[in-house]
Amino acid sequence: MSAASAPAAPPLGKYLASSEKKTRDKAVKNLAAFLSSDSENVLPDLEMAKLWKGIFYCFWMSDKPLVQQALAGELAELILTITDVPSSLNFLRGFWMTTVREWNGIDRLRMDKYYMLVRKFVNASFRLLVRTKWDSSAVEEYNSILSGPSGPLCPNDIRVPASLAFHLSEIYLDELEKALASSESPPPAPLSTLLSPFIALAARTPTNTTLQTYPIVVVRTFARCPPSRKKARTPDNDGTMDADAVRKSILQKIFDVASETETRDANRRRMYAFYKDAVEDDEDSAG
Repeated sequence: MSAASAPAAPPLGKYLASSEKKTRDKAVKNLAAFLSSDSENVLPDLEMAKLWKGIFYCFWMSDKPLVQQALAGELAELILTITDVPSSLNFLRGFWMTTVREWNGIDRLRMDKYYMLVRKFVNASFRLLVRTKWDSSAVEEYNSILSGPSGPLCPNDIRVPASLAFHLSEIYLDELEKALASSESPPPAPLSTLLSPFIALAARTPTNTTLQTYPIVVVRTFARCPPSRKKARTPDNDGTMDADAVRKSILQKIFDVASETETRDANRRRMYAFYKDAVEDDEDSAG
């Protein structure tokens, strides 16, 4: 598609960031209609950046808890309003790029509501992937959004706030479980693949604070998949899946990534140590 025929976002920016709630509400509804009707097209980067600048400050202007909660849910649902998966993921990419760029400018009085917004978008993202039945290309693109340039788990971008990666690691599995629970007969979640961005971050981040986010999400996964149990608390078609298989898959992923040449030496040692301790725990549990 030529640049001339590329879709352009409607001029909603100033309305989304209006000081008048009625104006913002109308702009959000118009945005939902636009995204739904143009779902076969992916907005150019510049148009997406303009659009998300307005959306970010639309949420910034919401100042009452119930209004914030409703708006956060409405904005996250836009991912699912778009019926074309590549367009949905492009919209999600705009969310993360804007969130990473603007995060350090959020004051402490507004931080909690943006934590909530992130949670809502993580949940909607998982529901989108469930809707695709964990399509491998969609999951791969989702991981690239998190780990790629301006993503919240990008290991090479010093602009990415450590607090954002930490928050993501804390809520990731909770929101995955909620998304699975809200879906009818969802296929098993590819956990080791979904954890890949955290494992890649652990391998390549130069920041010790960021490195600490990786054990959080992995350990919480293991808590849901304890050794010597037949079933894990991660739903599949029957509501359960084999815990040992989940643990082994994740541990193998950790070992494989730790062995890659791009992995930093200090990070590799910590990942090998984590792998060794987890394997020994499994062997002890097996008797």
